Amino acid sequence: MTSPEPDLEALMRASQTGDAAAHRALLHHISGRLRSYFRNRLRRSGAGMDEAEDLVQDTLLVLHTKRHTYDGSSPVLAWTYGIARYKLIDYLRANARALRHVQIDELDDLADEHDGFSAVDTSRELHRALATLPRHFRLPIEYVKIEGLSIAEAAARIGMSDAAVKIGIHRGMKRLAAVLSEARP
Repeated sequence: MTSPEPDLEALMRASQTGDAAAHRALLHHISGRLRSYFRNRLRRSGAGMDEAEDLVQDTLLVLHTKRHTYDGSSPVLAWTYGIARYKLIDYLRANARALRHVQIDELDDLADEHDGFSAVDTSRELHRALATLPRHFRLPIEYVKIEGLSIAEAAARIGMSDAAVKIGIHRGMKRLAAVLSEARP
């Protein structure tokens, strides 16, 4: 079996020039690899498939908004897995309860994947960006994506309908991506 990297490199270059079909193909190919990556790592923490899919979508969002920063100095998958790793670290930090289900001999594996300082910077940057969002976008993201509440729980806490919370998350994530892409040169 040959490596998919040459195709991914070409797709990334085409995506960076605005080729929508290449961009869709790139995200489609990478999403399968990300699902496997997150499922394998989250299985150890007791998290479910929903959390893995959320992390896949969050990582794809970063790839979409940051594809212009890819310079070709590393393989596309290595660059992608670097982003995925930080998303996983942020998730594990925000959901410390997940670590209760990790076997003691697996803690070293998780620790090896965690370098600390970059994740702290990412977390600070995220919280600064969240603070710029209006309440009806910020709270749904904080409650559902960060604290792990269900849509119904977040809606009850905020005083919004379930649909409004879902819309708030969707639109808020778009704004958040825009704020974060402006914050990084």
